Amino acid sequence: MMIGSAPALDRHFDQLTCGDVIVGLLPAKYLRPAIVADLMERGVRCVPSPLCQLISRSKCAQALLLQRWMAPHTQVIARRAELMAAVGYCARHGISDVLTKQEGMHCGHGIRRWDNAETLYNTVAFTDSTYPFVLQPYLPDITDIRVIVAGDYVEAYIRENEFNFRANLAVGGVGRPLEMDAAIERLCREIMARGRFPYAHIDFHLTAEGRCWLSEIALDGGIAAARIDRNELQRRKQEILEGLAQAAGARSERLSKGGGIL
Repeated sequence: MMIGSAPALDRHFDQLTCGDVIVGLLPAKYLRPAIVADLMERGVRCVPSPLCQLISRSKCAQALLLQRWMAPHTQVIARRAELMAAVGYCARHGISDVLTKQEGMHCGHGIRRWDNAETLYNTVAFTDSTYPFVLQPYLPDITDIRVIVAGDYVEAYIRENEFNFRANLAVGGVGRPLEMDAAIERLCREIMARGRFPYAHIDFHLTAEGRCWLSEIALDGGIAAARIDRNELQRRKQEILEGLAQAAGARSERLSKGGGIL
């Protein structure tokens, strides 16, 4: 059985078994840890993989699993004691200005800049709903780059905002094309392979010294400054997913007899 829609997944969830495949992004309720574990235990294949879907939705998961590509000293703060420890950590390493990325917020709305980790602690330490979040050093004078990768299609553009350190186009930034660099493309492919991303929207911070650090990665994202339009990009993504499903031998016997995608 091959499932390609949320209604079909709801109808057939209990009947799914080894060899069946779910094609497309899982609804949020099916990304709960117990349900993901259940699908894996039953041998149900998901395309894209549950791993990359979970990573795509979670800034904290990205900071944990893709940390080696991120700016040095990036860490996840899950509770008050860890935040207190981070105050001392930042002091020992000479880190003053820091950024926090709030879990579950997008388009730059969850990114906040703090004068130092002590100010951050004094503000959020007693608000349990704040946790978890990502803590990073603030990097001045960076170039914000977005790269879109879908199979052999790759393009990049720079996002700039002279009035806000947040370069997101949704909060007033503007974009301009960037000639794709082979080294950055290799970096994209390496990160995607680690997270099992079949395609991706990837944000990098390029420092004045030429170091390129991963900021975020997602399966979908804004393309306002891209050359490719949304319909063409979606077509390419769907083609990739269908190719992966077939290559993995995920078609069930019913599909081979004309069952199609439900």
